[in-house]
Amino acid sequence: MTRGLWDRETVALMLLAAAMPLVVTWLLATGTAGLVRLIFVLVAAGLWHLAFMLARAQPPSFSGAFTALAITVLAPVDLGLVPMLLGISFGVVAGELAFGGWGRNVVNPATVAITFLGFGFPAASWPDLPVQLGWSVAAVSAIGGVTGVMSWRVVAAAAVVLAAGCWGLALEMPVLTAAAVVLVLLVCDPVASAGTTLGRWLYGLLYGALVLLFAVGWDGAPPVQAAVSAALIASLAAPLLDEIAISLWLARRKRLG
Repeated sequence: MTRGLWDRETVALMLLAAAMPLVVTWLLATGTAGLVRLIFVLVAAGLWHLAFMLARAQPPSFSGAFTALAITVLAPVDLGLVPMLLGISFGVVAGELAFGGWGRNVVNPATVAITFLGFGFPAASWPDLPVQLGWSVAAVSAIGGVTGVMSWRVVAAAAVVLAAGCWGLALEMPVLTAAAVVLVLLVCDPVASAGTTLGRWLYGLLYGALVLLFAVGWDGAPPVQAAVSAALIASLAAPLLDEIAISLWLARRKRLG
């Protein structure tokens, strides 16, 4: 549905604009190798959007570029072309295009692709995110919050839990960096996240709690893998959290008459 300028593509473009501080920071840290990786993922994802446009008259979306960015930054490294193509294809098709495109999908397609690559190829190494990437998240969440394409409630709830964990559990910086980057690239997806006010608070709290749980109880798990797994579970629980929020609201309305 379109309301003035706020159609699907406007939201996707705003998400890309919000992510620019993270993109620039990541490219400065990874150099030419990072740029080549990003172009490869963009082309692979774009080809699937083109294929669905030709086969089903399904319009492509700028959201595919945001999906490609998340896969580029968070997917396991040293996979080779064929495994990477398999993961991108599975995430983009099964996680988004098969449902009719961005806006109708249940789970973030980048989350699907990264999870598929991580568990399908367990010998692959997960990326070590530079600490400055975590600091860039502050700018990303600020831009996303001001423009309204990222829920500040989700960010605030997750930040509270992670801050408490940092104080109580002495979380290491790689864990906090991975959790912060995954938060803005995957968890804050306006389509796959919770949609109600209370649901968004619960969604952010759940993600932060899962990150803490995996950081403490998942021995040997790379920080990015733990954060992506937390994002996947939280995303699957988002409809239930919205249902809880709506049920509580209806119960309150009924009690007040």
